[in-house]
Amino acid sequence: MLDTQSVLEVLRPIQDPELQKSLVDLNMIRNVVIDGSRVSFTLVLTTPACPLREFIVEDCQKAVKQLPGVKTVEVEVTAEIPQQKVLPNQQSVAGTKNIIAISSGKGGVGKSTVAVNIAVALAQTGAKVGLLDADIYGPNVPIMLGLASSGFKAEQGAQREVLEPAFNYGVKIVSMGFLIEPDQPVIWRGPMLNSIIRQFLYQFNWGALDYLVVDMPPGTGDAQLTLAQAVPIAGVVIVTTPQTVSLLDARRGLKMFQQLGVNVLGLVENMSYFIPPDLPDRTYDLFGSGGGEKASIELNVPLLGCIPLEIALREGGDQGIPIVIGAPESVSAKALTLLAQKIAAKVSVATLT
Repeated sequence: MLDTQSVLEVLRPIQDPELQKSLVDLNMIRNVVIDGSRVSFTLVLTTPACPLREFIVEDCQKAVKQLPGVKTVEVEVTAEIPQQKVLPNQQSVAGTKNIIAISSGKGGVGKSTVAVNIAVALAQTGAKVGLLDADIYGPNVPIMLGLASSGFKAEQGAQREVLEPAFNYGVKIVSMGFLIEPDQPVIWRGPMLNSIIRQFLYQFNWGALDYLVVDMPPGTGDAQLTLAQAVPIAGVVIVTTPQTVSLLDARRGLKMFQQLGVNVLGLVENMSYFIPPDLPDRTYDLFGSGGGEKASIELNVPLLGCIPLEIALREGGDQGIPIVIGAPESVSAKALTLLAQKIAAKVSVATLT
């Protein structure tokens, strides 16, 4: 007999690929409706950026079609993003479910480019995303998001002035770059740096966010300590290039976060190889090769992705049009989109386990 229970039973063996548990047991199959030979239900994922979404839907449809009398299976896909747990000595950001830090051991590895494109790629999936530019001394995010001439909006609240983040490409943005002139240096000591980061976190009206991506400054200094100690971080991603000098610094940054008790989601090898625009079938290892994979094995952390260097990637950053928007079919854009999906999936697993 075709009923809700029989549908759930045939779906029970199908597991969430990341959590390794039954979709039914995880309450990810809901609203089962049987109308003659048509069966419909809702599949509730832990992130709209699930990289295996289509495979899960296909497995569900195949399973239900095995039931006698079933001809059509309709699956509505939605997502409920879990919220990162807060430790007693930390203060969460109001309305924010998960904070993802994008860090690097040294400058010049394209960390901000990765952070910007990850934030935009997550927003493209329908997630509510914010981007905090914590690189106070080198705030480049406004330029990369086409907001170089923008600023914050301030509204008078009941008790104090409320600051509204800037907004573009579906992402809310807060950056020191909105507060200083383009060529103005920020000459601050640690306490002032800590203070402004806390203001960015707690005095802006971020609203409801699924993900707050934080573009960290390079190195292992005050900003990293402030973030790790002040707020619950769902995970940190370390960006490096294949070259030895970058990998050595990336190791130091990774070890620092591990010592601070922050979950390291994995490594990203940026500028893995260069694709010339006139010879798209050729690749050149400008900064060496295999360094990210070797480091991931030695450090026992996943290599989340290898991002190639293309002219369009650099042009997008200079023109304020992230490559996932300006050239979505490029190799770099596809790699960054897949990277964003993997990060979202790992955040969900870290939050639920």
